[in-house]
Amino acid sequence: MSYQVLARKWRPRSFKDMVGQEAVVRMLSNALEQNRLHHAYLFTGTRGVGKTTIARIIAKCLNCETGVTSTPCDTCNTCVAIDKGQFLDLFEVDAASRTKVEDTRELLDNVLYPPTQGRYKVYLIDEVHMLSNHSFNALLKTLEEPPEHVKFLLATTDPKRLPITILSRCLQFHLKRISPEHIAAHLQHLCTAENISAETPALTQLAKAADGSLRDALSLLDQAIAYSQGKVITADVQAMLGSMSQEDLLPLVEAVLQNNGALALQAVAQLAERAPDFQQVLEALITLFHQVAITQIIPNTSDDANVNTLATLATPETIQLYYQIALLCRRDLAYSPNAQQGFEMAVLRMLAFSPNTATTSTKPLAPPKTVATTAAKPATPAQQAPIAANTSGVEWRDLITQLGLTGMAYALASNCTLTSLNEQKMVLGLAAAHQPMLSAKLKERLAEAISKHFNRPMQLDILISAEPIETPQKQAEAARNQRLSNAKKDAALDPRVQALVDMYDATVEVTLTTT
Repeated sequence: MSYQVLARKWRPRSFKDMVGQEAVVRMLSNALEQNRLHHAYLFTGTRGVGKTTIARIIAKCLNCETGVTSTPCDTCNTCVAIDKGQFLDLFEVDAASRTKVEDTRELLDNVLYPPTQGRYKVYLIDEVHMLSNHSFNALLKTLEEPPEHVKFLLATTDPKRLPITILSRCLQFHLKRISPEHIAAHLQHLCTAENISAETPALTQLAKAADGSLRDALSLLDQAIAYSQGKVITADVQAMLGSMSQEDLLPLVEAVLQNNGALALQAVAQLAERAPDFQQVLEALITLFHQVAITQIIPNTSDDANVNTLATLATPETIQLYYQIALLCRRDLAYSPNAQQGFEMAVLRMLAFSPNTATTSTKPLAPPKTVATTAAKPATPAQQAPIAANTSGVEWRDLITQLGLTGMAYALASNCTLTSLNEQKMVLGLAAAHQPMLSAKLKERLAEAISKHFNRPMQLDILISAEPIETPQKQAEAARNQRLSNAKKDAALDPRVQALVDMYDATVEVTLTTT
């Protein structure tokens, strides 16, 4: 027996199988149960959301041998014939291929005759907006005075192209785009039923790539299964779609936030080696900036440690600027000589309009440029300070500003505390809440900076602590909060400020800035 694609095999055969269209299903089910039947239904929505599927289900509901019902039996001859496309009283027409008025008149010539097999004659006209004006005129007369035994089910992706005279005679139902969450859950259900091993992130990527269409999602799932030889693997799905994960974009975003053009273009070149779809890469970048912007305004809303870290590396205004640049470049990408060049220009535009500093006004995580320049030079043994036995948090806070770290490596160091230190080894503590930001790459960068600072190979261990620890990050936040409190008190005591408050019934908002 030949293979049946998933989109056909798992096509819904009853209302309970429909995914993401609860409102439409509820209205139709209630109308069928109450026998409040209209003579013409119009289903609108983007491709692959279930327009013709729901029309076929209605045909079964109207003609099931158990009676008009919202839950057809799926076992009687009528239900089986409709599922197989062999029901004589269900006329399915593709208006895109039968646009002439002669085709429409030929179809409508049989309207007056009673049904052959079922209770109703059902005319399902797909892509009805493709009919010509003469065809619409021929259809209009039948819609005005239809026989009792005839039901029209019209489907279209572009209802604006239908004449208002047709629209006014139909009961309209709009089938919405299906959310990625609904699609991903359905794909997981299908993979379980088909006994297919599937990684959840891979299914999530397929759901997003489907852009609201469940049919497209099932087609992509078929491709992914073939690509990975019977499995659905995240890396293979990314390669198949030409998409990138947030992890892949982090080096690029970090370079942009550091205003490092050479490093940013190097990151783009590394992305290009994987031959991605740069339209999707730009969309992923836009999504990442969106998540960072939300985290900056409403802290601790993201479970992604990388997003939380990036939120501390730039001001909200900078992230908003980058988001807008990426959004406009996405629109202009089609006009570029090639996609990679257009993407590179988006990155260069971010760098060109980037503020001079990449640190935030609330959490300065990067060291001053003068300190970084000094720390970039390898220290000689004569210049080294002897390693002291005292390893307090204050000393660690001073030390990390001399390591020449930037970006996420600096953020990792700022959330650690110095536990122990000797001539060959340094041990840092990291709270369990910040464990997701720890990666082998960042640990390697931190270890290299420490070895470079002490001018000798140093082993680095980072231990996870279940208890809260005092870190330079917490110390910086405490110092900032104290400065903010003092500034508010000073503003409240200023007679000029108080006069403005009384005059305009205003409130005082204090903002700290860095230099």
